[in-house]
Amino acid sequence: MFNDIGALELVTIVVLAILVFGPDKLPKVIQDVTGFIRKVRAFSDSAKQDIRSELGPEFKDFEFEDLNPKTFIRKQLTENEDLNEIRTSFDLRKELNDVTDAVNHPQTDAAPASPSGAATGADLLKKPAAPASEQRARFDADAT
Repeated sequence: MFNDIGALELVTIVVLAILVFGPDKLPKVIQDVTGFIRKVRAFSDSAKQDIRSELGPEFKDFEFEDLNPKTFIRKQLTENEDLNEIRTSFDLRKELNDVTDAVNHPQTDAAPASPSGAATGADLLKKPAAPASEQRARFDADAT
């Protein structure tokens, strides 16, 4: 419950409690708070037992922690055999690296114009060859 409280925070809480309640009343306040926490836990446990008994025997292994969405998803991902098979056969890092490489280094069909790979001025001035009439797409006047 208080897993993230450090030593400095704990000392600060104790000093504030002594200043607010005083050293005489502090033991009684601590006793009242611990009694209240025990009652809340007992009420919670009895409510859980009542719910389990009402659900019936098919839910005997039901855990209320499974209702937490993170816990539910983690449990389904680790226990489902089909998902385990998919996870072992699919490497997400490799797929992402392949996509990144394809975006950063696109493959072109045309060969470079010069040995250095850069286009020369003469290559830029050349008019590209017209596609053959069979390959040219038909023009539809109504579509434009």
